[in-house]
Amino acid sequence: MSDDAPLDLPAKNTLYLVDGSGYIFRAYHALPPMTRADGTPVNAVFGFSSMLMKLVEEIDAQHLAVIFDSARETFRNEIYPAYKAQRPELPEDLRPQFALIRDAVRAFNVPCIEMPGFEADDLIATYAKEARKHGMEVIIVSSDKDLMQLIGDGVTMLDPIKNRQIGPDEVMEKFGVAPDKVIDVQSLAGDSVDNVPGVPGIGVKTAAQLIGEYGDLDTLLARASEIKQPKRRESLIEYAEQARISRQLVTLRDDVPLEIAVDSLEVQDADHQTLLTFFEENSFKRLVSRLHALEAQGGHTGQGATTSPADPQAAELAPAQTDYEMVVEEADLKRWIAAATEAGCVSVDTETTGLDPMTAKLVGVSLSITAGKACYIPLEHGSAAATQAGAQGNLLDAPADDTPAPRPKQIETARALALLKPMLEDMSVLKIGHNLKYDWVIFRQQGIDVAPVDDSMLISYVLEGGVHGHGMDELSELHLGHKTISFKEVAGTGKDQVTFDRVPLDKATEYAAEDADITGRLYRMLKPRLREAGLLTVYETIERPLVPIIGEMERHGIKVDREVLAEMSKDFARRMADYEVEIYKLAGREFNVGSPKQLGEVLFDELGLQGGKKGKTGAYGTGADILEMLAVQHDLPAKILEWRQIAKLKSTYADALVGQINPLTGRVHTSFAMAATSTGRLSSSDPNVQNIPIRTEEGRRIRRAFIAEKGHKLLSVDYSQVELRIVADIGGLEALRQAFRDGIDIHAMTASQVFGVPLEQMDAATRRKAKAINFGIIYGISGFGLARQLGIPQGEASEYIKTYFKRFPGIRAYMDATKDFAKETGYVQTA
Repeated sequence: MSDDAPLDLPAKNTLYLVDGSGYIFRAYHALPPMTRADGTPVNAVFGFSSMLMKLVEEIDAQHLAVIFDSARETFRNEIYPAYKAQRPELPEDLRPQFALIRDAVRAFNVPCIEMPGFEADDLIATYAKEARKHGMEVIIVSSDKDLMQLIGDGVTMLDPIKNRQIGPDEVMEKFGVAPDKVIDVQSLAGDSVDNVPGVPGIGVKTAAQLIGEYGDLDTLLARASEIKQPKRRESLIEYAEQARISRQLVTLRDDVPLEIAVDSLEVQDADHQTLLTFFEENSFKRLVSRLHALEAQGGHTGQGATTSPADPQAAELAPAQTDYEMVVEEADLKRWIAAATEAGCVSVDTETTGLDPMTAKLVGVSLSITAGKACYIPLEHGSAAATQAGAQGNLLDAPADDTPAPRPKQIETARALALLKPMLEDMSVLKIGHNLKYDWVIFRQQGIDVAPVDDSMLISYVLEGGVHGHGMDELSELHLGHKTISFKEVAGTGKDQVTFDRVPLDKATEYAAEDADITGRLYRMLKPRLREAGLLTVYETIERPLVPIIGEMERHGIKVDREVLAEMSKDFARRMADYEVEIYKLAGREFNVGSPKQLGEVLFDELGLQGGKKGKTGAYGTGADILEMLAVQHDLPAKILEWRQIAKLKSTYADALVGQINPLTGRVHTSFAMAATSTGRLSSSDPNVQNIPIRTEEGRRIRRAFIAEKGHKLLSVDYSQVELRIVADIGGLEALRQAFRDGIDIHAMTASQVFGVPLEQMDAATRRKAKAINFGIIYGISGFGLARQLGIPQGEASEYIKTYFKRFPGIRAYMDATKDFAKETGYVQTA
């Protein structure tokens, strides 16, 4: 969801038509696999329900319906039997979710419409036409390009996932023509997904140009002989009838006999208990939380919250009113510090001038102790004139003379921090933050060691790591039903955006205090769930203790040898030039090696290599996987891969690292994200120090640029075959356990047993194969995947896997038992 303000949607006499079928697939592919307690897959059901709940919360319409496809066979298959024939079979875990999604729509008390023989798009077209006859505005909730032909007077589209309205301008951007010409463009361009043939060799861009020149499809086909380009002219003449058939396929029917009249689609409030039961039956805990929060606000699905909360717990999570205070007097700051100390718990947030805590300037601090009540302590906001100019997005309006403008009243920074320091370091006062590591580093830069701590972002991550994002704004909407103030609303956007020290104090207070308030509310909602889920130990012994450790790692950084990097950059440039000479010779001409478009033309149009496929932009795909497959046909793709590897090392590391050295410390300070991966690992950015290649000499040279201070050494520490040790332990594999206890080389042992090679005759290549098998199999690698990884035939790789399981039957037994447990219970767990 975008951080932008809610869309300005028409109300009352509006019909919202939700493309239910489109959103089923969108939800399915957007979310990782999820199952309810009985093992039924529900990820698409959850995603669809979340979208529908958000929609009915935000709109204020009189009429709403969700439209579905009824079956694959429609009247279009009679016109063209191959229509949609190439679509793959439904994924097995999606098939059982269709009925549940229809149940979800009914639980929301929303009309659920489908009709045999017609696609959802035809029903939407018919309802849109009927609604306009009744004087209604129509909003089609979809991003499907096939529906864009319907856009026109009183009919628009809405993509709720991207929070984007689609009108004539967006259609022009997509197709290059107005909505009433979309059918003509689609008839020419065809659609490979739906197997609409179109005219070979003509894409959307060319089709738009032709329709723009000739006006419509019939005129174009009638005058096809006038077209100058020979191939285009011949295609249009030869495939004219195919274009006309395609027009029948892409034109949406707006005369479907409707079984439910438009005026019967009035919005009805959902029954709270029905919806709650549906969410609980499908294990949608977060939607249950959202429903409770909405009820606490006095609202219901389809209407805004209007009354006060009904119980104390709800009031704690979603207070009816907020009280945010700007603190500019020492007495008021002391009062807040005393209240936090007495409460023994306070949520804290910092406002700064940037995202890099090593270079950002502390601008202010916000505190919150109870829900709905918070304060902001501004410290380094600029002059009154400058902040006013910043509010208007024009710093050039600040005073032009040299006379210092008056600075807004604030407590002097050193004094405020001196007052805050004892409380922030008091071990009897818990400090709560969201992404607290950032604030921890900011305070540490000021000589303050914040402790003890809790982090609502990490709590959310431990609870539902791969299910959704863990930013405060997203969690606030998800769990509290509250849309937070976006940074853009107070600081502007693009070139007019100002740093936070230029934001007017009244706006800064509302924004910053809300951050502390929401952090506290999320913490109070989510922390109890850790114990319920049996994850409190994971959070308290693994995730939380790492906050200060990783924060200190970021602060400390690592030293980089500038001279080594500079020499490396020159060497890489020379090698790239050498590669380019070879590449031009193989290609038969010079071209921009770094341009995928030009490379695609050389490979497929000029050299005639097989396997070229064009994407949406009309350019051939030239990714690494494609080049690897093409390397068996010609020497050029392999040279391009080698050139790209050197180019990436040069731009990403040799050149970029020098620019990322902190001028004050002389070190590189990466940022480690603690809640960004679905695997639980850290991810590194600005710069990414995790992905420096290690198996190539070039990568090892880059690594040698990272050095220790004089008189010190860098120590590399890693777990030894940790995944295999875990499998041996939790799987109860005694033979593997004993091998580890005896200090046996597990990979060599595997190679010996799988390949029948004595340990004393083991070579590095055979051991490397065994290592790939060991780690690949425990992650569920297939024969195809192993074959690709080792560069061997698939049949040979499959035999390796079979032999492996015969030699180590305990591993197969453990994996099968784990799958059976998951099917029975809907989850897996470690001991």
